[in-house]
Amino acid sequence: MPRSVNSVAKRARRKKVLKQAKGYFGRRKNVWTVAKNAVDKAMLYSYRDRRVKKRNFRSLWITRINAGARQHGMSYSQFMGSLKNNGIELNRKVLADLAMNHPEAFAAIVKQVK
Repeated sequence: MPRSVNSVAKRARRKKVLKQAKGYFGRRKNVWTVAKNAVDKAMLYSYRDRRVKKRNFRSLWITRINAGARQHGMSYSQFMGSLKNNGIELNRKVLADLAMNHPEAFAAIVKQVK
């Protein structure tokens, strides 16, 4: 009996990877082995950077809150400690938005915790 190979599944797998490699430069878009490596690496980067993005945004929010707090004579750590002691439960994302886009509202919060 002749050897049987599942060419249909093999072709489908390759088509899927080559479709994911669409838009890549040079052989990365159309040569199977190169495209497979490029797509694997891209998937690793995307997985890693979904987590890094969260760190980067938290860092950005802290920087913005710190800048806003220092305009009112407080450091970031003093400000966040005072918020906790006064029972004000606003997260960093909201505080950063207030410091950046609504300085008068942020000033009112700072006044309340001082």
